[in-house]
Amino acid sequence: MPADKNFHMTPGEFRRYGKAMVDWIADYHERIESFPVMSPVKPGEIRASLPKAVPQTGEPFEGMMKDVDRLLLPGITHWQSPNFFAFFPSNNSFPSVLGEMLSAGLAVQGMMWATSPACTELETHVLDWLVEMLALPESFSSSSTGGGVIQDTASSASLCALLAARERATNFATNERGCDGRLVAYTSSQAHSSIEKAAKIAGIGRQNLRSIGVDDRFAMRPDLLAAQIKQDISAGHVPCFVCASVGTTSSNAIDPVREIGRICREHGIWLHVDAAMSGTAAICPEFRWVHDGLELADSYAFNPHKWMFTNFDCDCFYVADRKALIQTLSILPEYLRNQATESGAVIDYRDWHIQLGRRFRSLKLWFVIRHYGVEGLRHHIRRHIELAQQFASWVREDDRFELAAPAPLNLVCFRHRGGDEINQALMDRLNQSGDLYLTHTRLNDRIALRLCVGQTYTELRHVEHAWKRIREEASILGGTKKGN
Repeated sequence: MPADKNFHMTPGEFRRYGKAMVDWIADYHERIESFPVMSPVKPGEIRASLPKAVPQTGEPFEGMMKDVDRLLLPGITHWQSPNFFAFFPSNNSFPSVLGEMLSAGLAVQGMMWATSPACTELETHVLDWLVEMLALPESFSSSSTGGGVIQDTASSASLCALLAARERATNFATNERGCDGRLVAYTSSQAHSSIEKAAKIAGIGRQNLRSIGVDDRFAMRPDLLAAQIKQDISAGHVPCFVCASVGTTSSNAIDPVREIGRICREHGIWLHVDAAMSGTAAICPEFRWVHDGLELADSYAFNPHKWMFTNFDCDCFYVADRKALIQTLSILPEYLRNQATESGAVIDYRDWHIQLGRRFRSLKLWFVIRHYGVEGLRHHIRRHIELAQQFASWVREDDRFELAAPAPLNLVCFRHRGGDEINQALMDRLNQSGDLYLTHTRLNDRIALRLCVGQTYTELRHVEHAWKRIREEASILGGTKKGN
């Protein structure tokens, strides 16, 4: 083999194939409604179709893209379909895709200010924009005592908040000697499973995470929280962390942050507010009630990758006291020392999260905010909530169905009155049809179907079609069953 042999794709080839890729992505979005929303393949089917041998010589780009269409698309569940109503959305937009493309092209590793000043300073700037856009407490601004950072997901944000809470409660001693088993944390019985995982990772332990009961709206009860804290203190435990939810995954329940915050302030407990999807609603002034009491929180997180047209992954994590977070997570080996860091005049975001390396995530968020503007973002958020409320009204008007929980924003939990068996069958038939995709939860120990309106391009006709298909399948399944 000649010593000067070069296997790299040339700039000219990249230019040609890159344009082809943009065309493919645009075509995909134009034809996305032709695909079954939920992938119909069986476990192992995609892998069995892939070539078994590792390619020994390079293959043409055209062949790779043919295999994307032929082998991979059948195994894609189309999260960007306007008929995707499952889970919470993970939506995106073309401006976000272009920002992600630019991030990949620059290939910045922004672990410190010194490794790319623009990566750090744009992130700080965009996170401060969002403080203004969502009317967050001033303490979360970089010009105050706190600030924001982009994490991958709300799960990572919750873990970082718990770690900082752990250290503050022990005067930063557990970083040196580990947990002694006295620390306890609290969240509601409806909170996201990531809080339990965080407790395990942080060394708090599952048995020291208290599950607080909820009211008839599935929101945490402050009286039960206060009673549990008092009981734990009497037993010699050290309460260190409370997670309140602004929009639980199961039902979009919104915990009373103000009352919870007062209890946390009374006992010196770190309050983290997880607003993964629902926080985006606060872009609209009329929905800022979801953040009532947020000024009492020590940390807060929401995901633009859920409902703000910014592709996964992008979580915005804020703290009111950045020193506590940095002191918890900072390590400075010799190979990371540099003049800018030692000057104290810059932010090194490597000290704000678990991992050292970090991508230039703020580019896609910057592109989205600049493309839509606050006005455009508000328009689409309002429209999604309007469509969900329209769907909820149809459920109320049909004697066969009932709402399973309040629907304050864009998630509607409903059920067929016939019981769990019919609801499970109804969801299975709808999802297998490929026409739409729903998921379920359990509320009051009964199955509830979840329809979340939040995909970028969902319009009235898609919600109308979903309701039509739900009623059609319900008619096929027959009469109302009693007993559940």
